Amino acid sequence: MQECLRAETHEQEVLGCADILHSERMRGFLLLALSLVTTAHTEFCRPDSQNAFKVRLSIKTALGDNAYAWDASEEYLFKAMVAFAMRRYSSQKTTQISNVLLCNVTDRVSFWFVVTDSSKNATTVPRGEVEAAIRMTRNRINNAFLLNDKTMQFLKISSTLPPPTESSVPIWLVVFGVVLCLIVAGILFLIVSGIQQRKKKNKEPAETKNLEEKCEVTVTIENGMPCDTLNLKTGQINGGYEADDERFTPL
Repeated sequence: MQECLRAETHEQEVLGCADILHSERMRGFLLLALSLVTTAHTEFCRPDSQNAFKVRLSIKTALGDNAYAWDASEEYLFKAMVAFAMRRYSSQKTTQISNVLLCNVTDRVSFWFVVTDSSKNATTVPRGEVEAAIRMTRNRINNAFLLNDKTMQFLKISSTLPPPTESSVPIWLVVFGVVLCLIVAGILFLIVSGIQQRKKKNKEPAETKNLEEKCEVTVTIENGMPCDTLNLKTGQINGGYEADDERFTPL
Protein backbone atom coordinates (compact mmCIF):
# COMPACT_ATOMS: atom_id res chain seq x y z
CA MET A 1 0.00 0.00 0.00
CA GLN A 2 2.79 2.38 0.83
CA GLU A 3 4.59 1.51 -2.38
CA CYS A 4 1.46 2.43 -4.37
CA LEU A 5 1.24 5.75 -2.58
CA ARG A 6 4.90 6.41 -3.27
CA ALA A 7 4.44 5.57 -6.96
CA GLU A 8 1.42 7.86 -7.21
CA THR A 9 3.30 10.69 -5.48
CA HIS A 10 6.26 10.22 -7.82
CA GLU A 11 3.97 10.33 -10.82
CA GLN A 12 2.40 13.57 -9.60
CA GLU A 13 5.83 15.08 -9.11
CA VAL A 14 6.82 14.11 -12.63
CA LEU A 15 3.63 15.65 -14.04
CA GLY A 16 4.22 18.80 -12.01
CA CYS A 17 7.76 19.08 -13.34
CA ALA A 18 6.47 18.61 -16.88
CA ASP A 19 3.91 21.37 -16.39
CA ILE A 20 6.59 23.66 -15.03
CA LEU A 21 8.88 22.92 -17.97
CA HIS A 22 6.02 23.51 -20.42
CA SER A 23 5.18 26.83 -18.76
CA GLU A 24 8.81 27.92 -18.88
CA ARG A 25 9.02 27.00 -22.54
CA MET A 26 5.85 28.96 -23.33
CA ARG A 27 7.14 31.92 -21.41
CA GLY A 28 10.42 31.80 -23.24
CA PHE A 29 8.63 31.52 -26.56
CA LEU A 30 6.45 34.53 -25.77
CA LEU A 31 9.45 36.56 -24.67
CA LEU A 32 11.28 35.60 -27.85
CA ALA A 33 8.29 36.53 -30.00
CA LEU A 34 7.90 39.84 -28.17
CA SER A 35 11.57 40.64 -28.61
CA LEU A 36 11.36 39.81 -32.31
CA VAL A 37 8.33 42.06 -32.69
CA THR A 38 10.07 44.85 -30.82
CA THR A 39 13.17 44.43 -32.95
CA ALA A 40 11.14 44.47 -36.15
CA HIS A 41 9.21 47.50 -34.92
CA THR A 42 12.44 49.37 -34.21
CA GLU A 43 13.96 48.31 -37.50
CA PHE A 44 11.01 49.38 -39.68
CA CYS A 45 9.82 52.53 -37.90
CA ARG A 46 12.69 55.00 -37.81
CA PRO A 47 12.84 58.69 -38.72
CA ASP A 48 15.45 57.93 -41.38
CA SER A 49 13.48 55.04 -42.83
CA GLN A 50 12.77 55.29 -46.53
CA ASN A 51 9.03 54.60 -46.22
CA ALA A 52 8.38 56.44 -42.94
CA PHE A 53 6.19 59.52 -42.63
CA LYS A 54 6.12 62.19 -39.93
CA VAL A 55 2.82 63.53 -38.59
CA ARG A 56 2.43 66.74 -36.58
CA LEU A 57 -0.83 67.60 -34.81
CA SER A 58 -1.98 70.93 -33.30
CA ILE A 59 -4.94 69.77 -31.23
CA LYS A 60 -4.87 72.69 -28.80
CA THR A 61 -4.75 75.21 -31.63
CA ALA A 62 -7.67 73.60 -33.44
CA LEU A 63 -10.00 72.87 -30.52
CA GLY A 64 -8.92 75.26 -27.78
CA ASP A 65 -10.56 74.38 -24.45
CA ASN A 66 -12.16 71.33 -26.05
CA ALA A 67 -8.81 69.79 -26.94
CA TYR A 68 -8.41 66.10 -26.11
CA ALA A 69 -5.32 64.28 -24.85
CA TRP A 70 -3.32 62.15 -27.22
CA ASP A 71 -3.11 58.69 -25.68
CA ALA A 72 -3.03 55.02 -26.65
CA SER A 73 -6.67 55.10 -27.73
CA GLU A 74 -5.99 57.97 -30.14
CA GLU A 75 -2.98 56.08 -31.48
CA TYR A 76 -5.17 53.04 -32.05
CA LEU A 77 -7.68 55.20 -33.92
CA PHE A 78 -4.91 56.62 -36.09
CA LYS A 79 -3.65 53.14 -36.94
CA ALA A 80 -7.19 52.08 -37.79
CA MET A 81 -7.67 55.08 -40.09
CA VAL A 82 -4.38 54.44 -41.88
CA ALA A 83 -5.27 50.75 -42.26
CA PHE A 84 -8.66 51.84 -43.61
CA ALA A 85 -6.96 54.14 -46.11
CA MET A 86 -4.65 51.35 -47.27
CA ARG A 87 -7.52 48.85 -47.63
CA ARG A 88 -9.55 51.46 -49.51
CA TYR A 89 -6.67 52.20 -51.86
CA SER A 90 -5.32 48.66 -52.32
CA SER A 91 -7.34 46.06 -54.17
CA GLN A 92 -5.96 43.27 -51.95
CA LYS A 93 -7.55 44.64 -48.75
CA THR A 94 -5.14 42.73 -46.54
CA THR A 95 -3.78 45.58 -44.39
CA GLN A 96 -4.52 45.17 -40.67
CA ILE A 97 -4.16 47.58 -37.77
CA SER A 98 -1.08 45.65 -36.65
CA ASN A 99 0.61 46.56 -39.94
CA VAL A 100 0.69 50.24 -38.96
CA LEU A 101 3.66 51.01 -36.71
CA LEU A 102 4.18 54.23 -34.72
CA CYS A 103 7.42 55.48 -33.19
CA ASN A 104 9.12 58.59 -31.80
CA VAL A 105 5.91 59.91 -30.26
CA THR A 106 6.42 63.29 -28.53
CA ASP A 107 4.33 65.16 -25.95
CA ARG A 108 3.65 67.96 -28.42
CA VAL A 109 2.01 65.26 -30.53
CA SER A 110 4.29 64.44 -33.37
CA PHE A 111 5.32 60.95 -34.44
CA TRP A 112 6.49 58.79 -37.31
CA PHE A 113 4.66 55.85 -38.84
CA VAL A 114 5.21 53.14 -41.41
CA VAL A 115 2.95 50.51 -42.93
CA THR A 116 4.30 47.00 -43.18
CA ASP A 117 3.36 44.65 -46.00
CA SER A 118 1.02 41.95 -44.71
CA SER A 119 2.09 39.53 -47.43
CA LYS A 120 5.79 40.12 -46.75
CA ASN A 121 6.43 40.58 -43.07
CA ALA A 122 10.02 41.66 -43.63
CA THR A 123 9.21 44.70 -45.80
CA THR A 124 7.21 47.91 -45.65
CA VAL A 125 4.72 49.26 -48.13
CA PRO A 126 6.38 51.58 -50.68
CA ARG A 127 6.19 55.27 -49.93
CA GLY A 128 4.25 56.12 -53.06
CA GLU A 129 1.39 53.75 -52.24
CA VAL A 130 1.04 55.05 -48.68
CA GLU A 131 1.08 58.66 -49.89
CA ALA A 132 -1.60 57.95 -52.51
CA ALA A 133 -3.78 56.17 -49.94
CA ILE A 134 -3.47 59.03 -47.43
CA ARG A 135 -4.30 61.63 -50.07
CA MET A 136 -7.38 59.70 -51.22
CA THR A 137 -8.91 59.54 -47.71
CA ARG A 138 -7.31 62.66 -46.17
CA ASN A 139 -10.63 64.30 -45.35
CA ARG A 140 -11.90 61.16 -43.60
CA ILE A 141 -8.77 61.02 -41.46
CA ASN A 142 -9.01 64.73 -40.59
CA ASN A 143 -12.67 64.42 -39.63
CA ALA A 144 -11.94 61.45 -37.36
CA PHE A 145 -9.72 63.69 -35.21
CA LEU A 146 -11.74 66.93 -35.67
CA LEU A 147 -8.78 68.53 -37.45
CA ASN A 148 -7.90 69.84 -40.90
CA ASP A 149 -4.89 69.91 -43.22
CA LYS A 150 -3.30 72.78 -41.26
CA THR A 151 -3.70 71.26 -37.80
CA MET A 152 -2.98 67.66 -38.86
CA GLN A 153 0.07 67.80 -41.08
CA PHE A 154 1.44 64.80 -42.93
CA LEU A 155 4.88 66.13 -43.71
CA LYS A 156 6.07 65.58 -47.28
CA ILE A 157 2.50 64.71 -48.30
CA SER A 158 0.85 67.58 -50.12
CA SER A 159 -2.42 68.86 -48.70
CA THR A 160 -5.65 67.99 -50.39
CA LEU A 161 -7.21 70.79 -52.41
CA PRO A 162 -10.89 71.58 -51.87
CA PRO A 163 -13.12 71.06 -54.89
CA PRO A 164 -13.55 74.20 -56.99
CA THR A 165 -16.67 76.11 -56.11
CA GLU A 166 -19.06 76.76 -58.96
CA SER A 167 -20.47 80.25 -59.17
CA SER A 168 -24.25 80.53 -59.21
CA VAL A 169 -24.01 83.30 -61.86
CA PRO A 170 -22.56 82.37 -65.28
CA ILE A 171 -19.31 84.09 -66.20
CA TRP A 172 -20.69 85.39 -69.50
CA LEU A 173 -23.49 87.14 -67.64
CA VAL A 174 -20.98 88.91 -65.38
CA VAL A 175 -18.95 90.07 -68.39
CA PHE A 176 -22.10 91.25 -70.17
CA GLY A 177 -23.16 93.23 -67.09
CA VAL A 178 -19.78 94.96 -66.86
CA VAL A 179 -19.79 95.91 -70.56
CA LEU A 180 -23.38 97.18 -70.32
CA CYS A 181 -22.52 99.35 -67.32
CA LEU A 182 -19.57 100.87 -69.20
CA ILE A 183 -21.78 101.67 -72.20
CA VAL A 184 -24.47 103.31 -70.03
CA ALA A 185 -21.82 105.33 -68.18
CA GLY A 186 -20.39 106.55 -71.52
CA ILE A 187 -23.83 107.60 -72.79
CA LEU A 188 -24.59 109.51 -69.60
CA PHE A 189 -21.23 111.28 -69.82
CA LEU A 190 -21.90 112.40 -73.40
CA ILE A 191 -25.40 113.65 -72.50
CA VAL A 192 -24.18 115.65 -69.50
CA SER A 193 -21.21 117.12 -71.36
CA GLY A 194 -23.52 118.15 -74.28
CA ILE A 195 -25.94 119.90 -71.94
CA GLN A 196 -23.09 121.79 -70.28
CA GLN A 197 -21.66 122.92 -73.64
CA ARG A 198 -25.11 124.10 -74.82
CA LYS A 199 -25.60 126.14 -71.65
CA LYS A 200 -22.18 127.67 -72.12
CA LYS A 201 -22.94 128.70 -75.71
CA ASN A 202 -26.28 130.25 -74.74
CA LYS A 203 -24.66 132.20 -71.97
CA GLU A 204 -22.00 133.88 -74.18
CA PRO A 205 -24.43 135.93 -76.48
CA ALA A 206 -26.40 137.12 -73.46
CA GLU A 207 -23.23 138.41 -71.82
CA THR A 208 -22.21 140.22 -75.05
CA LYS A 209 -25.63 141.91 -75.36
CA ASN A 210 -25.55 143.06 -71.78
CA LEU A 211 -22.10 144.51 -72.32
CA GLU A 212 -23.28 146.55 -75.34
CA GLU A 213 -26.26 147.90 -73.46
CA LYS A 214 -24.05 148.87 -70.61
CA CYS A 215 -21.76 150.72 -72.94
CA GLU A 216 -24.75 152.73 -74.37
CA VAL A 217 -25.83 154.14 -71.01
CA THR A 218 -22.42 154.81 -69.61
CA VAL A 219 -21.64 158.52 -69.07
CA THR A 220 -18.03 159.62 -69.30
CA ILE A 221 -16.85 162.51 -67.17
CA GLU A 222 -13.93 164.60 -68.45
CA ASN A 223 -12.64 167.76 -66.81
CA GLY A 224 -15.50 167.64 -64.36
CA MET A 225 -18.16 167.75 -67.09
CA PRO A 226 -20.32 164.78 -68.15
CA CYS A 227 -19.88 163.59 -71.69
CA ASP A 228 -22.38 161.50 -73.56
CA THR A 229 -21.08 158.20 -74.84
CA LEU A 230 -21.47 157.51 -78.52
CA ASN A 231 -24.38 155.23 -79.34
CA LEU A 232 -22.86 152.27 -81.11
CA LYS A 233 -26.08 151.58 -83.05
CA THR A 234 -27.61 154.96 -84.08
CA GLY A 235 -24.71 157.29 -83.48
CA GLN A 236 -24.86 160.74 -81.75
CA ILE A 237 -25.80 164.17 -83.20
CA ASN A 238 -23.86 167.21 -82.08
CA GLY A 239 -26.39 169.93 -81.16
CA GLY A 240 -23.99 172.83 -81.87
CA TYR A 241 -23.61 171.95 -85.50
CA GLU A 242 -27.34 171.44 -85.84
CA ALA A 243 -28.10 175.07 -84.79
CA ASP A 244 -25.60 176.52 -87.25
CA ASP A 245 -27.15 174.63 -90.17
CA GLU A 246 -30.59 176.09 -89.43
CA ARG A 247 -29.16 179.68 -89.19
CA PHE A 248 -27.37 179.71 -92.51
CA THR A 249 -29.97 177.81 -94.50
CA PRO A 250 -31.81 180.84 -95.96
CA LEU A 251 -28.63 182.05 -97.71
